[in-house]
Amino acid sequence: MNLNHRYINNSQGQPEFVILPIAEYEDLIMKASPFDDENAEEWENIPVEASEDGNELIPNDVVNIMFEQEVSLLAAWRIYRSLSQAEVAKHTGLTQSAISQAERKESKPQKKTREKLAKIYQCKPEQLEL
Repeated sequence: MNLNHRYINNSQGQPEFVILPIAEYEDLIMKASPFDDENAEEWENIPVEASEDGNELIPNDVVNIMFEQEVSLLAAWRIYRSLSQAEVAKHTGLTQSAISQAERKESKPQKKTREKLAKIYQCKPEQLEL
């Protein structure tokens, strides 16, 4: 890895960005992938507890994304996990179009689809439906 990177500083002279070769960037992205079993221990599980009435709780950040960006619950989970529709499609074996359709607000994805998405989003399938 090349340690002679070029930096872009902010107005106070502090490094804010770094310029690095695309190969190094791609290597960093691959190492940070939540789907890489080698790095699984680096990812934090989000504890989820069922409420008294048996409904699953949804993290506040996911709910905020839903309202602030006016997207469905499925789209909010994807955004929360910093994934694109294409990345989700690749890891589920579905098409990007199918993911887009599942993310429509009025959509009711099948249980099998919710289970695949829950695995990727590291949540329970029940947390993907309101």
